[in-house]
Amino acid sequence: MEIILKYFPDLTEEQRKQFAALYALYTDWNSKINVISRKDIENLYEHHVLHSLGIAKVIQFRPGTSIMDLGTGGGFPGIPLAILFPEVKFHLVDSIGKKVRVATEVANAIGLKNVTFRHARAEEEKQTFDFVVSRAVMPLADLIKIIKKNISSKQQNALPNGLICLKGGELEHETMPFKHKTVIHSLSDNFEEEFFKTKKVVYVPI
Repeated sequence: MEIILKYFPDLTEEQRKQFAALYALYTDWNSKINVISRKDIENLYEHHVLHSLGIAKVIQFRPGTSIMDLGTGGGFPGIPLAILFPEVKFHLVDSIGKKVRVATEVANAIGLKNVTFRHARAEEEKQTFDFVVSRAVMPLADLIKIIKKNISSKQQNALPNGLICLKGGELEHETMPFKHKTVIHSLSDNFEEEFFKTKKVVYVPI
């Protein structure tokens, strides 16, 4: 938990409590339904929560913004972002029902009011959003093809609506088709931990 406060020191009391509750909740759920690899659960805050919050180093979503988290798994990056941006609406979608269940239970347990959930494939979700966020669920080109239909044309943020995803490693090949408009932000510029050396936030306006 200290690592969250190190980079986000201005959290409200409520947000601190919500972040602090995540470890016990995920540890408990993970023993029943595996959403985070067993050996990685002790790195929950660094590898999952802080990694998710890396998106906030690229954009501060305005109140009223709507966001779909595609392939949310156990709730990343959606749940940490929903805690950080209580005035923003998050819709968490995953094709695996038991993962959606874990994310739903965790959100309910910490009293998150700004999240909705859906057990569905990305192709089935027809609503529109300002942004789609995602954590390395598939190659960029495939992702953009699927979510084009979900991006609203009404703009309300400093960055134009589009896709913001968390990726690692070498991205040159993947971003090639969108090269002229893709923005790649290295999280090592914000977070000093070794884990973030190769981690990036990729933004593509749509």
